Amino acid sequence: MPETLPSAVDLFDVERLQLTEKEEPRLSPSDKAARDRVWEKAVRANPALFDGPVVACAGLEHTGLRVLRLSWVRVTYRHYALRRVPGATALPSLFVNVLQPTYDGRVLVARMSSSTAASGRWQLPGGSVEPPQPGEGLVESDLAGQAARELFEELGLDTGAKVLKLWAVTRGENGSVGLTYRAPVLSEPAVRAAFAAAAAAERAQGREPELDEIALVGSPRELEYLAGPYADYLGLLVGRFTDQLER
Repeated sequence: MPETLPSAVDLFDVERLQLTEKEEPRLSPSDKAARDRVWEKAVRANPALFDGPVVACAGLEHTGLRVLRLSWVRVTYRHYALRRVPGATALPSLFVNVLQPTYDGRVLVARMSSSTAASGRWQLPGGSVEPPQPGEGLVESDLAGQAARELFEELGLDTGAKVLKLWAVTRGENGSVGLTYRAPVLSEPAVRAAFAAAAAAERAQGREPELDEIALVGSPRELEYLAGPYADYLGLLVGRFTDQLER
């Protein structure tokens, strides 16, 4: 069995999701005003912040073997300013990410650039879930499609959504819920070449890439040698991957 690092993260072995939309909880006038003040202060400090639409998680529950019901809510990034309002409760964020393995049994991890809100943090490539159009529901293929898009935008890997497989669901220490998709195995040179090309293309357009470095790790312990902090779920997912290789 591989070594694993201590973690307060929950991991769900999931094969299928049942997605149910819920209404955003109503806020008291005082909480709403406090939320807006926190958000406006954050925007003054970082004008790049954008109050775009995202999906929050309103609940998780098992409904069968490897079947998980996920309740979701349409919010905007402003909603998460409630985390800094005493006595208020923010719904957990919902994000997709991709586990990209290589032929030598390692997993790609990526470091967020200084232009992002999580500067210097190592994680899997991915991003926040975006809601469907008004009147439309969220379906699992949408989530796989968003994961494939993140993989292409951040790493230059053009992996179609149909070949991404839902592999795990995590719930972090702050309640954030991650949907992890597993991509087909690639060679290390192919991964590095795609990332270098994607980063160069972003800089040619005058934009700073979201990721400034990638690495390949073969065990949770190797995360300790990375320069910088890493996402709370990362050790657990790397450990699960290496455990499956040994079976």
